[in-house]
Amino acid sequence: MHGENALERTNRINVLFDFYGPLLTEKQQTFLKCYYHDDYSLGEIAADFDISRQAVYEHLKRAEQVLESYEEKLGLAARHEKLQAGLDLLETQIGRLPENHREPLLQTAKRLRD
Repeated sequence: MHGENALERTNRINVLFDFYGPLLTEKQQTFLKCYYHDDYSLGEIAADFDISRQAVYEHLKRAEQVLESYEEKLGLAARHEKLQAGLDLLETQIGRLPENHREPLLQTAKRLRD
């Protein structure tokens, strides 16, 4: 993977993995972690697991499809992204209030974000 699309793809898979990783098989989790978290190449993963690069590629693609399928059905990552955007907007709006009204609202926004 190269360029901006690769970075976007990596970020997307990492977000989906955070939400749905435990639903994957152990092998799928391991290969995704090696490739996306630890930045191993297909060849390095293949050598570590004594399988072909093509087999690694197929395992990764299948795991990615499973993650996308879960997101399509459950929408947890999209919901999380909307909530974070809403909290960003709320914090901006709070910042425009008179100072004596800001702190309790900022604390509430922080609790929601955590």
